[in-house]
Amino acid sequence: MKETNGRCISSTFRLLSLLFILLFSAQTVCAQSADSTAFKGYLLNKEYNVYLRINFYDRNIIVSGQEVFGELPGYIAKEGSSYCWMVTDVTIDGNKAEMEMVNDFGSEDLTATLTQENDSTYTLKHRSGATIKLPNNGKWQKLPSTMTFKKVRR
Repeated sequence: MKETNGRCISSTFRLLSLLFILLFSAQTVCAQSADSTAFKGYLLNKEYNVYLRINFYDRNIIVSGQEVFGELPGYIAKEGSSYCWMVTDVTIDGNKAEMEMVNDFGSEDLTATLTQENDSTYTLKHRSGATIKLPNNGKWQKLPSTMTFKKVRR
């Protein structure tokens, strides 16, 4: 009787262990699926009329009119302007992405952090290097060191 009881406890333990592993694996897959879209899409700042077009996973964004640069992780630009700052390298750590950026002349570069605050809100924070400047009504407009973006469907 003890042997049968031991087998029953052992089988139950194996079954519970297997269920725990399956549950943990499913949770990990779901978390990876959610994370794989966090830094992908079109982010808009209405106040300054600038947007980020990004895909930090596949790094396959082409800057319209500037195809010579090839596929990139993304870029920031102003609506109605061909001038942009391109993301040349990016490192993702949780809900933050550290970006290396260069203007399309190659004359200035900077480091910035893009943080996902929630499903649709992101904060871009300048860390070091040149200030982001984009054309606005025939003049250069310096963008603030911290800006909020909303993810929108396009």
